[in-house]
Amino acid sequence: MSATKTGAASACADFDADVAIVGGGPVGTFLAILLGRQGKRVTLIERWTQSYGRPRAVTYDHEIARLLAVLGIDSETDPAISYHDELYYWKDANRENLQIVDWQSTSASGWRVRYWFNQPALEARLTGIASEYPNITQIRGFDAVGLVQDADSATLTLRRTAAEDADSTETRTIRAKFVVGADGANSMVRQALGIENEDKGYFFDWLILDMIPHFDYVASRKDEPAQWQLCDAKRPTTIVPGGPGPVAGGPARRRWEYMVLPHENAEDMQTPETAWKLLAPWGVTPENSELERSAVYRFQARWAVEWNKGRCAIAGDAAHLMPPFAGEGMCAGLRDAFALGWRLNAILDGKVGIEALGSYTTERKEHAKHYINFSQELGKIICISDAEQAAERDRVMKAELAARNFTPVPTDICQLGAGAWCADTAHAGELSVQGVVEANGKRDRFDQAVGFGWMVLGLDADPAQALTADQQVQLARLGGQTVKIGAAGTVCDAVDVEGTYAKWLNGIGASYVLLRPDFYVAATAATPEDLRRRFNEVMDRLHVPAAAAQAA
Repeated sequence: MSATKTGAASACADFDADVAIVGGGPVGTFLAILLGRQGKRVTLIERWTQSYGRPRAVTYDHEIARLLAVLGIDSETDPAISYHDELYYWKDANRENLQIVDWQSTSASGWRVRYWFNQPALEARLTGIASEYPNITQIRGFDAVGLVQDADSATLTLRRTAAEDADSTETRTIRAKFVVGADGANSMVRQALGIENEDKGYFFDWLILDMIPHFDYVASRKDEPAQWQLCDAKRPTTIVPGGPGPVAGGPARRRWEYMVLPHENAEDMQTPETAWKLLAPWGVTPENSELERSAVYRFQARWAVEWNKGRCAIAGDAAHLMPPFAGEGMCAGLRDAFALGWRLNAILDGKVGIEALGSYTTERKEHAKHYINFSQELGKIICISDAEQAAERDRVMKAELAARNFTPVPTDICQLGAGAWCADTAHAGELSVQGVVEANGKRDRFDQAVGFGWMVLGLDADPAQALTADQQVQLARLGGQTVKIGAAGTVCDAVDVEGTYAKWLNGIGASYVLLRPDFYVAATAATPEDLRRRFNEVMDRLHVPAAAAQAA
Protein backbone atom coordinates (compact mmCIF):
# COMPACT_ATOMS: atom_id res chain seq x y z
CA MET A 1 0.00 0.00 0.00
CA SER A 2 2.85 2.39 0.81
CA ALA A 3 4.44 1.77 -2.56
CA THR A 4 1.17 2.54 -4.28
CA LYS A 5 0.81 5.80 -2.40
CA THR A 6 4.39 6.79 -3.16
CA GLY A 7 3.88 5.99 -6.83
CA ALA A 8 0.66 8.00 -6.93
CA ALA A 9 2.35 10.97 -5.26
CA SER A 10 5.24 10.76 -7.69
CA ALA A 11 2.86 10.66 -10.67
CA CYS A 12 0.99 13.66 -9.30
CA ALA A 13 4.26 15.56 -8.90
CA ASP A 14 4.95 15.07 -12.61
CA PHE A 15 2.05 17.40 -13.44
CA ASP A 16 1.82 21.13 -12.85
CA ALA A 17 -1.97 20.98 -13.09
CA ASP A 18 -4.86 18.66 -13.69
CA VAL A 19 -6.18 21.12 -16.27
CA ALA A 20 -4.43 24.10 -17.88
CA ILE A 21 -6.78 26.64 -19.44
CA VAL A 22 -5.56 29.17 -21.99
CA GLY A 23 -7.71 32.31 -21.86
CA GLY A 24 -8.85 34.11 -18.73
CA GLY A 25 -12.08 35.60 -20.11
CA PRO A 26 -15.51 34.59 -18.82
CA VAL A 27 -15.44 31.16 -20.49
CA GLY A 28 -11.99 30.13 -19.23
CA THR A 29 -12.53 31.57 -15.76
CA PHE A 30 -15.95 29.92 -15.43
CA LEU A 31 -14.42 26.55 -16.34
CA ALA A 32 -11.57 27.08 -13.88
CA ILE A 33 -14.07 27.65 -11.07
CA LEU A 34 -16.15 24.60 -11.99
CA LEU A 35 -13.01 22.46 -11.77
CA GLY A 36 -11.45 24.23 -8.79
CA ARG A 37 -14.55 23.91 -6.62
CA GLN A 38 -14.28 20.13 -7.07
CA GLY A 39 -10.70 20.13 -5.84
CA LYS A 40 -8.93 19.97 -9.21
CA ARG A 41 -5.59 21.75 -9.68
CA VAL A 42 -6.11 24.34 -12.39
CA THR A 43 -3.69 26.71 -14.11
CA LEU A 44 -5.46 29.63 -15.80
CA ILE A 45 -3.31 31.50 -18.34
CA GLU A 46 -4.23 35.01 -19.54
CA ARG A 47 -2.09 37.11 -21.87
CA TRP A 48 -3.04 40.44 -20.29
CA THR A 49 -2.06 41.40 -16.76
CA GLN A 50 -5.08 43.68 -16.37
CA SER A 51 -8.67 42.80 -17.20
CA TYR A 52 -10.22 44.59 -20.15
CA GLY A 53 -12.47 47.24 -18.62
CA ARG A 54 -14.86 47.87 -21.50
CA PRO A 55 -18.18 46.14 -22.26
CA ARG A 56 -18.44 43.46 -24.94
CA ALA A 57 -21.30 41.02 -24.39
CA VAL A 58 -24.32 42.61 -22.68
CA THR A 59 -26.99 39.90 -22.56
CA TYR A 60 -27.57 36.26 -21.68
CA ASP A 61 -30.53 33.92 -21.46
CA HIS A 62 -32.28 31.85 -18.80
CA GLU A 63 -29.93 28.89 -19.18
CA ILE A 64 -26.91 31.02 -18.31
CA ALA A 65 -28.75 32.41 -15.30
CA ARG A 66 -29.25 28.80 -14.20
CA LEU A 67 -25.56 28.00 -14.69
CA LEU A 68 -24.37 31.11 -12.85
CA ALA A 69 -26.64 30.21 -9.93
CA VAL A 70 -24.40 27.16 -9.39
CA LEU A 71 -21.72 29.64 -8.30
CA GLY A 72 -24.14 31.58 -6.11
CA ILE A 73 -24.58 34.41 -8.64
CA ASP A 74 -28.28 35.29 -8.51
CA SER A 75 -29.29 37.04 -11.74
CA GLU A 76 -32.38 38.44 -10.02
CA THR A 77 -30.44 40.39 -7.41
CA ASP A 78 -26.81 40.70 -8.52
CA PRO A 79 -25.69 44.36 -8.89
CA ALA A 80 -23.94 43.60 -12.22
CA ILE A 81 -27.13 42.19 -13.76
CA SER A 82 -30.53 43.63 -14.66
CA TYR A 83 -33.68 42.66 -16.57
CA HIS A 84 -36.62 44.28 -18.33
CA ASP A 85 -40.07 42.72 -18.20
CA GLU A 86 -40.77 43.73 -21.78
CA LEU A 87 -41.20 42.18 -25.17
CA TYR A 88 -38.52 42.50 -27.86
CA TYR A 89 -39.75 44.41 -30.91
CA TRP A 90 -38.55 44.59 -34.48
CA LYS A 91 -39.81 47.74 -36.21
CA ASP A 92 -39.61 49.18 -39.70
CA ALA A 93 -38.46 52.69 -40.61
CA ASN A 94 -41.92 54.04 -39.68
CA ARG A 95 -41.72 52.38 -36.24
CA GLU A 96 -44.41 49.85 -37.16
CA ASN A 97 -44.03 46.34 -35.76
CA LEU A 98 -42.52 43.64 -37.95
CA GLN A 99 -41.91 41.03 -35.27
CA ILE A 100 -42.54 40.63 -31.55
CA VAL A 101 -40.44 38.19 -29.50
CA ASP A 102 -41.33 37.06 -25.99
CA TRP A 103 -38.52 38.31 -23.79
CA GLN A 104 -41.01 39.00 -21.01
CA SER A 105 -41.90 35.57 -19.68
CA THR A 106 -40.24 33.29 -17.19
CA SER A 107 -38.75 30.33 -19.01
CA ALA A 108 -39.63 26.70 -18.38
CA SER A 109 -36.19 26.31 -16.78
CA GLY A 110 -37.21 28.65 -13.96
CA TRP A 111 -35.41 31.90 -14.84
CA ARG A 112 -36.37 34.95 -16.88
CA VAL A 113 -35.91 34.61 -20.62
CA ARG A 114 -33.39 37.46 -20.89
CA TYR A 115 -30.94 39.32 -18.64
CA TRP A 116 -28.64 42.31 -19.24
CA PHE A 117 -25.25 42.73 -17.62
CA ASN A 118 -21.99 44.65 -17.56
CA GLN A 119 -19.26 42.26 -18.68
CA PRO A 120 -16.33 43.85 -16.80
CA ALA A 121 -18.32 43.70 -13.56
CA LEU A 122 -19.35 40.08 -14.15
CA GLU A 123 -15.78 39.11 -15.11
CA ALA A 124 -14.53 40.74 -11.91
CA ARG A 125 -17.00 38.59 -9.96
CA LEU A 126 -15.77 35.44 -11.67
CA THR A 127 -12.11 36.34 -11.22
CA GLY A 128 -12.76 37.07 -7.56
CA ILE A 129 -14.41 33.69 -7.08
CA ALA A 130 -11.52 31.94 -8.83
CA SER A 131 -9.06 33.76 -6.56
CA GLU A 132 -10.73 32.21 -3.51
CA TYR A 133 -9.51 28.74 -4.50
CA PRO A 134 -5.86 28.04 -3.62
CA ASN A 135 -5.84 25.18 -6.15
CA ILE A 136 -6.47 27.64 -9.04
CA THR A 137 -3.23 29.27 -10.17
CA GLN A 138 -3.68 32.35 -12.35
CA ILE A 139 -0.77 33.24 -14.65
CA ARG A 140 -1.16 36.65 -16.28
CA GLY A 141 0.99 38.39 -18.84
CA PHE A 142 1.93 35.24 -20.77
CA ASP A 143 1.03 33.98 -24.25
CA ALA A 144 0.67 30.29 -24.94
CA VAL A 145 3.01 29.74 -27.90
CA GLY A 146 3.36 25.96 -28.06
CA LEU A 147 1.35 22.81 -27.34
CA VAL A 148 2.29 19.14 -27.54
CA GLN A 149 0.51 16.13 -26.10
CA ASP A 150 1.04 12.43 -25.57
CA ALA A 151 -1.14 9.64 -24.23
CA ASP A 152 -0.90 10.87 -20.64
CA SER A 153 -0.47 14.63 -20.75
CA ALA A 154 -0.49 17.90 -22.66
CA THR A 155 2.34 20.44 -22.31
CA LEU A 156 2.08 24.17 -22.95
CA THR A 157 4.97 26.52 -23.64
CA LEU A 158 4.34 30.07 -22.40
CA ARG A 159 6.18 33.26 -23.26
CA ARG A 160 5.93 36.66 -21.64
CA THR A 161 3.45 38.74 -23.66
CA ALA A 162 5.40 41.19 -25.81
CA ALA A 163 2.72 43.84 -25.45
CA GLU A 164 3.24 43.68 -21.68
CA ASP A 165 7.05 43.52 -21.74
CA ALA A 166 8.71 43.84 -25.15
CA ASP A 167 12.21 43.10 -23.83
CA SER A 168 11.42 39.99 -21.83
CA THR A 169 12.51 36.55 -23.05
CA GLU A 170 10.93 34.73 -20.09
CA THR A 171 9.30 31.39 -20.89
CA ARG A 172 7.50 28.78 -18.83
CA THR A 173 6.35 25.21 -19.37
CA ILE A 174 3.10 23.83 -17.96
CA ARG A 175 2.47 20.08 -18.05
CA ALA A 176 -1.15 19.15 -17.38
CA LYS A 177 -3.39 16.13 -17.68
CA PHE A 178 -5.70 18.16 -19.92
CA VAL A 179 -5.51 21.48 -21.78
CA VAL A 180 -8.46 23.66 -22.78
CA GLY A 181 -8.19 26.55 -25.23
CA ALA A 182 -10.63 29.33 -24.40
CA ASP A 183 -8.27 31.71 -26.15
CA GLY A 184 -10.52 33.50 -28.61
CA ALA A 185 -11.13 33.58 -32.33
CA ASN A 186 -7.42 33.32 -33.20
CA SER A 187 -6.92 30.43 -30.77
CA MET A 188 -3.36 29.15 -30.55
CA VAL A 189 -4.68 25.90 -29.05
CA ARG A 190 -7.00 25.28 -32.00
CA GLN A 191 -4.22 26.00 -34.47
CA ALA A 192 -1.73 23.80 -32.61
CA LEU A 193 -4.23 20.94 -32.73
CA GLY A 194 -4.62 21.41 -36.48
CA ILE A 195 -8.37 21.93 -36.21
CA GLU A 196 -9.99 23.60 -39.21
CA ASN A 197 -12.94 25.98 -39.18
CA GLU A 198 -16.07 25.65 -41.24
CA ASP A 199 -16.80 29.23 -42.34
CA LYS A 200 -20.18 30.28 -43.71
CA GLY A 201 -18.69 33.29 -45.47
CA TYR A 202 -20.86 35.70 -43.53
CA PHE A 203 -19.35 39.13 -42.85
CA PHE A 204 -21.02 42.33 -41.71
CA ASP A 205 -19.33 45.24 -39.96
CA TRP A 206 -21.27 46.97 -37.19
CA LEU A 207 -20.38 49.94 -35.00
CA ILE A 208 -20.95 49.25 -31.30
CA LEU A 209 -21.55 52.26 -29.05
CA ASP A 210 -21.69 51.61 -25.31
CA MET A 211 -23.12 54.55 -23.42
CA ILE A 212 -23.54 55.66 -19.83
CA PRO A 213 -26.45 58.12 -19.85
CA HIS A 214 -26.59 60.46 -16.89
CA PHE A 215 -30.37 60.20 -16.95
CA ASP A 216 -33.03 57.49 -17.12
CA TYR A 217 -33.04 56.92 -20.85
CA VAL A 218 -35.92 54.40 -20.91
CA ALA A 219 -38.19 56.68 -18.86
CA SER A 220 -37.36 59.59 -21.16
CA ARG A 221 -38.47 57.65 -24.27
CA LYS A 222 -42.00 56.64 -23.31
CA ASP A 223 -42.94 55.74 -26.89
CA GLU A 224 -39.91 53.47 -27.32
CA PRO A 225 -39.35 49.90 -26.02
CA ALA A 226 -36.43 49.16 -23.72
CA GLN A 227 -35.09 46.56 -26.17
CA TRP A 228 -35.74 46.70 -29.90
CA GLN A 229 -34.46 46.43 -33.43
CA LEU A 230 -34.88 49.23 -36.00
CA CYS A 231 -34.99 47.56 -39.43
CA ASP A 232 -34.45 50.73 -41.43
CA ALA A 233 -32.70 50.22 -44.77
CA LYS A 234 -31.02 53.60 -44.38
CA ARG A 235 -29.25 52.37 -41.23
CA PRO A 236 -30.18 49.07 -39.52
CA THR A 237 -29.86 49.74 -35.78
CA THR A 238 -30.08 47.80 -32.52
CA ILE A 239 -31.10 49.63 -29.33
CA VAL A 240 -30.82 47.58 -26.13
CA PRO A 241 -29.86 47.83 -22.46
CA GLY A 242 -26.21 47.60 -21.51
CA GLY A 243 -26.62 46.37 -17.96
CA PRO A 244 -26.53 48.35 -14.70
CA GLY A 245 -24.72 51.69 -14.60
CA PRO A 246 -21.53 52.38 -12.65
CA VAL A 247 -23.49 53.82 -9.70
CA ALA A 248 -25.74 51.43 -7.79
CA GLY A 249 -29.34 52.50 -8.26
CA GLY A 250 -28.33 55.13 -10.83
CA PRO A 251 -29.06 55.34 -14.57
CA ALA A 252 -28.47 52.12 -16.51
CA ARG A 253 -26.08 51.65 -19.39
CA ARG A 254 -27.39 51.57 -22.97
CA ARG A 255 -26.05 50.13 -26.22
CA TRP A 256 -26.55 51.20 -29.83
CA GLU A 257 -25.35 49.04 -32.72
CA TYR A 258 -25.25 50.55 -36.22
CA MET A 259 -24.60 48.62 -39.40
CA VAL A 260 -21.64 50.02 -41.33
CA LEU A 261 -22.92 50.76 -44.83
CA PRO A 262 -21.06 49.63 -47.97
CA HIS A 263 -19.59 53.08 -48.71
CA GLU A 264 -18.30 53.61 -45.14
CA ASN A 265 -15.04 52.51 -43.50
CA ALA A 266 -14.40 51.27 -39.99
CA GLU A 267 -11.78 53.87 -39.08
CA ASP A 268 -14.07 56.83 -39.74
CA MET A 269 -17.02 55.15 -38.03
CA GLN A 270 -15.14 54.66 -34.74
CA THR A 271 -14.49 58.35 -34.09
CA PRO A 272 -16.30 60.13 -31.23
CA GLU A 273 -17.58 62.67 -33.75
CA THR A 274 -19.39 59.91 -35.67
CA ALA A 275 -20.76 58.45 -32.45
CA TRP A 276 -22.32 61.70 -31.27
CA LYS A 277 -23.73 62.42 -34.73
CA LEU A 278 -25.46 59.03 -34.80
CA LEU A 279 -26.75 59.38 -31.23
CA ALA A 280 -28.12 62.91 -31.61
CA PRO A 281 -31.55 61.77 -32.92
CA TRP A 282 -31.97 59.72 -29.74
CA GLY A 283 -31.45 62.69 -27.46
CA VAL A 284 -28.05 61.42 -26.33
CA THR A 285 -25.34 64.09 -26.30
CA PRO A 286 -21.89 64.73 -24.77
CA GLU A 287 -23.64 66.95 -22.20
CA ASN A 288 -25.92 64.23 -20.83
CA SER A 289 -24.02 60.99 -21.49
CA GLU A 290 -20.60 59.33 -21.45
CA LEU A 291 -19.26 57.39 -24.43
CA GLU A 292 -17.79 54.29 -22.81
CA ARG A 293 -16.75 52.44 -25.96
CA SER A 294 -16.86 52.93 -29.72
CA ALA A 295 -15.67 49.98 -31.82
CA VAL A 296 -16.43 48.37 -35.16
CA TYR A 297 -16.85 44.60 -35.01
CA ARG A 298 -17.03 42.18 -37.89
CA PHE A 299 -19.93 39.79 -37.33
CA GLN A 300 -19.02 36.30 -38.53
CA ALA A 301 -20.50 32.81 -38.65
CA ARG A 302 -18.14 29.85 -38.27
CA TRP A 303 -17.38 26.84 -36.11
CA ALA A 304 -14.51 24.43 -35.57
CA VAL A 305 -14.85 21.04 -37.22
CA GLU A 306 -13.57 19.29 -34.07
CA TRP A 307 -13.75 20.57 -30.49
CA ASN A 308 -11.49 18.02 -28.83
CA LYS A 309 -8.40 16.04 -29.74
CA GLY A 310 -6.77 13.64 -27.34
CA ARG A 311 -6.34 15.46 -24.02
CA CYS A 312 -7.12 18.89 -25.44
CA ALA A 313 -10.35 20.75 -26.13
CA ILE A 314 -11.46 24.20 -27.25
CA ALA A 315 -14.36 26.37 -26.06
CA GLY A 316 -15.98 29.76 -26.60
CA ASP A 317 -14.79 31.89 -29.51
CA ALA A 318 -11.98 29.40 -30.12
CA ALA A 319 -14.69 26.92 -31.16
CA HIS A 320 -17.36 29.16 -32.72
CA LEU A 321 -18.26 32.68 -33.78
CA MET A 322 -21.81 33.87 -34.38
CA PRO A 323 -23.58 37.12 -35.23
CA PRO A 324 -25.06 38.76 -32.11
CA PHE A 325 -28.64 39.03 -33.33
CA ALA A 326 -29.91 36.23 -31.07
CA GLY A 327 -27.79 37.33 -28.08
CA GLU A 328 -26.27 33.85 -27.81
CA GLY A 329 -22.53 34.31 -28.41
CA MET A 330 -21.24 34.35 -24.83
CA CYS A 331 -24.07 32.03 -23.82
CA ALA A 332 -22.67 29.36 -26.13
CA GLY A 333 -19.21 29.79 -24.60
CA LEU A 334 -20.44 29.38 -21.04
CA ARG A 335 -22.39 26.29 -22.09
CA ASP A 336 -19.13 24.92 -23.51
CA ALA A 337 -17.41 25.54 -20.18
CA PHE A 338 -20.15 23.81 -18.22
CA ALA A 339 -20.21 20.83 -20.60
CA LEU A 340 -16.44 20.46 -20.29
CA GLY A 341 -16.49 21.05 -16.54
CA TRP A 342 -18.66 18.12 -15.53
CA ARG A 343 -16.93 15.80 -17.98
CA LEU A 344 -13.38 16.72 -16.93
CA ASN A 345 -14.29 16.49 -13.25
CA ALA A 346 -15.72 13.01 -13.79
CA ILE A 347 -12.77 11.85 -15.94
CA LEU A 348 -10.21 13.12 -13.43
CA ASP A 349 -12.11 11.39 -10.62
CA GLY A 350 -12.04 8.14 -12.56
CA LYS A 351 -15.84 8.02 -12.78
CA VAL A 352 -16.04 8.04 -16.58
CA GLY A 353 -13.60 7.25 -19.36
CA ILE A 354 -11.69 9.85 -21.35
CA GLU A 355 -13.89 8.80 -24.27
CA ALA A 356 -16.61 10.96 -22.67
CA LEU A 357 -14.91 13.98 -24.28
CA GLY A 358 -16.11 12.71 -27.65
CA SER A 359 -19.70 13.58 -26.78
CA TYR A 360 -18.55 17.11 -25.87
CA THR A 361 -17.81 17.74 -29.55
CA THR A 362 -20.89 15.99 -30.96
CA GLU A 363 -23.33 17.60 -28.51
CA ARG A 364 -21.97 21.12 -28.29
CA LYS A 365 -21.04 21.61 -31.94
CA GLU A 366 -24.56 20.91 -33.20
CA HIS A 367 -26.07 23.04 -30.43
CA ALA A 368 -23.84 25.99 -31.31
CA LYS A 369 -24.42 25.49 -35.05
CA HIS A 370 -28.14 25.83 -34.45
CA TYR A 371 -27.67 29.25 -32.87
CA ILE A 372 -25.13 30.32 -35.50
CA ASN A 373 -27.57 29.46 -38.28
CA PHE A 374 -30.44 31.05 -36.35
CA SER A 375 -28.43 34.23 -35.78
CA GLN A 376 -27.42 34.35 -39.43
CA GLU A 377 -31.05 34.05 -40.54
CA LEU A 378 -31.97 36.92 -38.23
CA GLY A 379 -29.11 38.92 -39.74
CA LYS A 380 -30.43 38.31 -43.25
CA ILE A 381 -33.65 40.01 -42.16
CA ILE A 382 -32.00 42.85 -40.28
CA CYS A 383 -29.02 43.68 -42.53
CA ILE A 384 -31.01 44.85 -45.55
CA SER A 385 -29.82 48.19 -46.87
CA ASP A 386 -31.71 48.10 -50.18
CA ALA A 387 -34.98 50.05 -49.99
CA GLU A 388 -36.96 47.77 -52.34
CA GLN A 389 -35.83 44.60 -50.57
CA ALA A 390 -36.65 46.18 -47.22
CA ALA A 391 -40.14 47.14 -48.42
CA GLU A 392 -40.84 43.56 -49.50
CA ARG A 393 -39.49 42.21 -46.21
CA ASP A 394 -41.72 44.61 -44.30
CA ARG A 395 -44.80 43.58 -46.28
CA VAL A 396 -44.24 39.86 -45.67
CA MET A 397 -43.39 40.20 -41.97
CA LYS A 398 -46.34 42.50 -41.21
CA ALA A 399 -48.72 40.06 -42.90
CA GLU A 400 -47.32 37.15 -40.91
CA LEU A 401 -47.55 39.12 -37.67
CA ALA A 402 -51.16 40.09 -38.36
CA ALA A 403 -52.04 36.49 -39.31
CA ARG A 404 -51.15 35.32 -35.82
CA ASN A 405 -52.98 38.27 -34.26
CA PHE A 406 -49.73 39.96 -33.14
CA THR A 407 -48.95 37.15 -30.69
CA PRO A 408 -45.29 37.26 -29.55
CA VAL A 409 -43.20 34.32 -30.70
CA PRO A 410 -41.58 32.25 -27.94
CA THR A 411 -37.84 32.07 -27.55
CA ASP A 412 -35.94 29.30 -29.26
CA ILE A 413 -35.65 25.75 -27.87
CA CYS A 414 -32.49 24.00 -28.94
CA GLN A 415 -31.49 20.35 -28.69
CA LEU A 416 -28.03 18.92 -28.16
CA GLY A 417 -26.28 17.03 -30.90
CA ALA A 418 -26.03 13.24 -30.59
CA GLY A 419 -24.33 12.14 -27.39
CA ALA A 420 -25.02 11.00 -23.85
CA TRP A 421 -28.82 11.10 -24.03
CA CYS A 422 -31.64 9.02 -25.49
CA ALA A 423 -32.98 10.72 -28.60
CA ASP A 424 -36.16 8.64 -28.73
CA THR A 425 -37.52 9.85 -25.39
CA ALA A 426 -39.56 13.03 -24.91
CA HIS A 427 -37.62 16.21 -24.01
CA ALA A 428 -34.27 14.37 -24.03
CA GLY A 429 -31.37 16.51 -25.22
CA GLU A 430 -33.21 19.65 -24.09
CA LEU A 431 -32.74 21.85 -21.04
CA SER A 432 -34.94 20.48 -18.28
CA VAL A 433 -37.99 22.13 -16.82
CA GLN A 434 -37.43 23.54 -13.33
CA GLY A 435 -40.09 24.39 -10.79
CA VAL A 436 -40.30 25.71 -7.26
CA VAL A 437 -40.16 22.96 -4.64
CA GLU A 438 -40.07 22.55 -0.89
CA ALA A 439 -37.17 20.35 0.19
CA ASN A 440 -34.50 20.29 2.89
CA GLY A 441 -36.29 23.03 4.82
CA LYS A 442 -36.26 25.40 1.80
CA ARG A 443 -38.80 26.73 -0.66
CA ASP A 444 -36.89 27.65 -3.83
CA ARG A 445 -36.12 26.61 -7.38
CA PHE A 446 -35.28 22.90 -7.50
CA ASP A 447 -31.55 23.48 -8.15
CA GLN A 448 -31.18 25.67 -5.07
CA ALA A 449 -33.45 23.65 -2.77
CA VAL A 450 -32.36 20.12 -3.74
CA GLY A 451 -29.06 20.53 -5.57
CA PHE A 452 -27.64 19.64 -8.96
CA GLY A 453 -25.61 16.91 -10.58
CA TRP A 454 -26.83 13.54 -11.80
CA MET A 455 -30.46 13.22 -10.75
CA VAL A 456 -33.17 10.62 -11.21
CA LEU A 457 -36.54 12.22 -10.57
CA GLY A 458 -39.75 10.31 -9.99
CA LEU A 459 -43.22 11.88 -10.05
CA ASP A 460 -45.28 10.20 -7.35
CA ALA A 461 -42.87 7.29 -7.69
CA ASP A 462 -39.65 6.44 -5.87
CA PRO A 463 -36.85 6.27 -8.48
CA ALA A 464 -34.57 4.49 -6.00
CA GLN A 465 -36.92 1.52 -6.04
CA ALA A 466 -37.05 1.59 -9.84
CA LEU A 467 -33.27 1.30 -10.27
CA THR A 468 -31.35 -1.93 -9.75
CA ALA A 469 -28.85 -2.19 -6.92
CA ASP A 470 -25.96 -1.94 -9.41
CA GLN A 471 -27.49 1.17 -11.00
CA GLN A 472 -27.86 2.78 -7.60
CA VAL A 473 -24.15 2.13 -6.99
CA GLN A 474 -23.28 3.69 -10.36
CA LEU A 475 -25.41 6.73 -9.59
CA ALA A 476 -23.87 7.13 -6.14
CA ARG A 477 -20.33 6.93 -7.55
CA LEU A 478 -21.25 9.72 -9.96
CA GLY A 479 -22.35 11.79 -6.98
CA GLY A 480 -25.96 11.54 -8.11
CA GLN A 481 -29.18 11.18 -6.17
CA THR A 482 -32.76 10.06 -6.54
CA VAL A 483 -35.61 12.44 -5.76
CA LYS A 484 -39.28 11.58 -5.41
CA ILE A 485 -41.45 14.59 -6.28
CA GLY A 486 -45.07 14.82 -5.16
CA ALA A 487 -47.87 17.11 -4.15
CA ALA A 488 -48.19 18.70 -0.72
CA GLY A 489 -49.36 16.20 1.87
CA THR A 490 -47.78 13.19 0.14
CA VAL A 491 -44.69 11.29 1.22
CA CYS A 492 -41.93 12.64 -1.01
CA ASP A 493 -38.45 14.18 -1.05
CA ALA A 494 -39.55 17.41 -2.74
CA VAL A 495 -42.98 19.04 -2.81
CA ASP A 496 -44.06 20.25 -6.26
CA VAL A 497 -45.23 23.63 -4.93
CA GLU A 498 -46.70 25.03 -8.16
CA GLY A 499 -47.46 21.74 -9.91
CA THR A 500 -44.70 22.37 -12.45
CA TYR A 501 -43.36 18.82 -12.52
CA ALA A 502 -46.81 17.22 -12.56
CA LYS A 503 -47.81 19.35 -15.56
CA TRP A 504 -44.55 18.64 -17.37
CA LEU A 505 -44.32 14.89 -16.85
CA ASN A 506 -48.02 14.12 -17.15
CA GLY A 507 -47.99 16.09 -20.39
CA ILE A 508 -45.39 13.76 -21.91
CA GLY A 509 -46.62 10.58 -20.28
CA ALA A 510 -43.51 10.10 -18.14
CA SER A 511 -43.01 9.17 -14.50
CA TYR A 512 -39.21 9.37 -14.41
CA VAL A 513 -36.52 11.78 -15.65
CA LEU A 514 -32.76 11.21 -15.77
CA LEU A 515 -31.03 14.60 -15.49
CA ARG A 516 -27.38 15.34 -16.26
CA PRO A 517 -25.10 17.72 -14.31
CA ASP A 518 -25.62 20.40 -17.01
CA PHE A 519 -29.42 20.32 -16.42
CA TYR A 520 -30.12 18.62 -19.74
CA VAL A 521 -32.54 15.72 -19.89
CA ALA A 522 -30.71 12.47 -20.60
CA ALA A 523 -33.92 10.42 -20.80
CA THR A 524 -37.53 10.27 -19.72
CA ALA A 525 -39.38 7.04 -18.94
CA ALA A 526 -42.90 5.90 -18.16
CA THR A 527 -42.10 2.67 -16.30
CA PRO A 528 -39.36 1.33 -14.01
CA GLU A 529 -38.32 -1.11 -16.73
CA ASP A 530 -37.95 1.68 -19.24
CA LEU A 531 -35.99 3.80 -16.75
CA ARG A 532 -33.53 0.97 -16.08
CA ARG A 533 -32.96 0.44 -19.80
CA ARG A 534 -32.47 4.15 -20.47
CA PHE A 535 -30.15 4.54 -17.50
CA ASN A 536 -27.89 1.81 -18.89
CA GLU A 537 -27.89 3.41 -22.35
CA VAL A 538 -26.71 6.74 -20.96
CA MET A 539 -24.04 5.18 -18.77
CA ASP A 540 -22.72 3.20 -21.75
CA ARG A 541 -22.53 6.31 -23.91
CA LEU A 542 -20.52 8.07 -21.21
CA HIS A 543 -18.26 5.05 -20.72
CA VAL A 544 -19.20 4.79 -17.04
CA PRO A 545 -17.83 1.52 -15.64
CA ALA A 546 -20.37 -0.99 -14.37
CA ALA A 547 -20.76 -1.14 -10.60
CA ALA A 548 -18.82 -4.41 -10.35
CA ALA A 549 -15.91 -2.99 -12.35
CA GLN A 550 -15.82 0.15 -10.21
CA ALA A 551 -15.78 -1.91 -7.03
CA ALA A 552 -12.82 -3.92 -8.34
